[in-house]
Amino acid sequence: MARRVIQQVIDDIDGGPADESLAFGVDGVLYTIDLSAGNAQQLRDALAPFVAAATKIGRRVPTAAGGGRISARRMVIAGPVRRDRAHNQAIREWAQQQGIEVSDRGRLPQDLIDRYRTAQRE
Repeated sequence: MARRVIQQVIDDIDGGPADESLAFGVDGVLYTIDLSAGNAQQLRDALAPFVAAATKIGRRVPTAAGGGRISARRMVIAGPVRRDRAHNQAIREWAQQQGIEVSDRGRLPQDLIDRYRTAQRE
């Protein structure tokens, strides 16, 4: 017996055909939503000012092989943003100029990063 399975993805907002699945996070919770191209652009446009002002902490990448829809539970944070190395060096140089003892390598203490950010705003 032959069988044909047709999977149709539906836009979660308007019930029409969806063109893509988008993943996003808010307050530490990851979400996915299926949207048409128009609704996906509306979401991107609405988030644009917040994304522009935010600090990127990594990229969410699927962990499952084989394609198909990716659920928010099967996504992980991939490494830090590459610009961190230069930024950390700037913090180290600032700390040394302030007479603060800091190692040449390794992770910077959060209180030092906070002090550097506060000093940069003044």
